[in-house]
Amino acid sequence: MTTAETYAEFGSREARGVSPTYERLSQAVARDDDLLTLLDGLPPAKRQPNLLFGVVRWLGGPVDDPAAFHDYVVTHWPAIETQMLTRATQTNEAGRCAVLLPVLAALPQPLALLEVGASAGLCLYPDRYAYRYGDHQVGSGEPLLDCTADRLVPPAGVPQVVWRAGLDLNPLDVTDSDDVSWLDALIWPEQAHRRARLRAAAAVAAADPPLLVRGDLVDDLPALAAQAPTDATLVVFHTSVLYQVPSPRRDAFVRLVGELPGHWVANEAPTVLRYDGLPAPPSDALHNVLALDGKPLAWTRGHGQALTWFG
Repeated sequence: MTTAETYAEFGSREARGVSPTYERLSQAVARDDDLLTLLDGLPPAKRQPNLLFGVVRWLGGPVDDPAAFHDYVVTHWPAIETQMLTRATQTNEAGRCAVLLPVLAALPQPLALLEVGASAGLCLYPDRYAYRYGDHQVGSGEPLLDCTADRLVPPAGVPQVVWRAGLDLNPLDVTDSDDVSWLDALIWPEQAHRRARLRAAAAVAAADPPLLVRGDLVDDLPALAAQAPTDATLVVFHTSVLYQVPSPRRDAFVRLVGELPGHWVANEAPTVLRYDGLPAPPSDALHNVLALDGKPLAWTRGHGQALTWFG
């Protein structure tokens, strides 16, 4: 897929109906030869819309007007390029716990959670948040995570978590204002509710920081998994992470995680982890597939806002 096609698809499938600002901006970039030339000078993995838009917002640039965005990017490209090469799209959306919860709550308790691509570790606290599936609420506390769920029998309660750890090439620190400001810049402009959710989840994590290890998802996973208490069910999980991993390395991770004790929960796009015989998604919006130990269970939206159970 060309860079222009990537931005056009981002606008039509991911941003449409969610962020008018990013829908308009991504479609403009897809037609902007100047910006496409600059982006094509970056490694392929660094050309993605969320990274460009997040860096511009983090630097204080405009995203509301495509013409002003064009001028800012062209004028400030050296600074933008430096940040795009050093940063990654580490969106740490606590809302994703809402689609993970039904699987986690059904596993043998207590749990030892190990998240691959953990960012700041906000998804390591599914037991500390509250959830609302339609008119059914689970758990208590803040933030309250809303999820539109179809064909789902909501769990009776939250899981019991006795150990939590994360693995990331560049773990972020929720007690560091610069790291939190980067997470804030990755939230789409109109989504004030996600900003409030980030602040609430960051407060939960900062009060009881998780074990976050800088490392590779293949080379360093076994050693971290070995630290989990043996009297708890180990759960290795990840959401919207493996698209950033080259295919051979991704295959090596899948083989490795299948050999570890416990369970593997994946929530990735169907083009990233492929499954046979998937039903049609509920809409043409971009969906992930929630899977347990390689078995697909549900369609999910990327920020945990919706779940459609296979039935």
